[in-house]
Amino acid sequence: MLAAADDDRHAGPVSENAEVRVLVVDDQRPFRVAAASVLRRTPGFVLVGEAESGEDAVEKVRDLRPDLVLMDIRMPGLDGVEATKQVLAELPSTVVFLCSTYERADLPVEAAASGAAAYLHKEELRPDLLVDLWTREGQRRRMA
Repeated sequence: MLAAADDDRHAGPVSENAEVRVLVVDDQRPFRVAAASVLRRTPGFVLVGEAESGEDAVEKVRDLRPDLVLMDIRMPGLDGVEATKQVLAELPSTVVFLCSTYERADLPVEAAASGAAAYLHKEELRPDLLVDLWTREGQRRRMA
């Protein structure tokens, strides 16, 4: 799964001068709280908002213009796969990481075509992995 943007807005690793603005989208409050905690412990990343649904995520992306969206896959109403497509259509420079408790082999087939840059299992969310995924995405965009 790769993002569709060609710009290099997210081109480099996190530095002390750069802030990665993050929107966390999940219908479960405990995950939003856990993700906020991880973001507080991750230098260079800042939580700019939370959304409880795909519809709310699309609206908040318009207002908040985050650099990164941590998007749950399964939510009532507009699911994370469709919300990712809409977010990237609205703001193509945004990077989306899909998050779920699914094992990779059990991801919905549509997830691969959503435009998301990466998938991470919710239990794996931690500062070093977040920085690593962000840095890899920046390198990928520079090479595109």
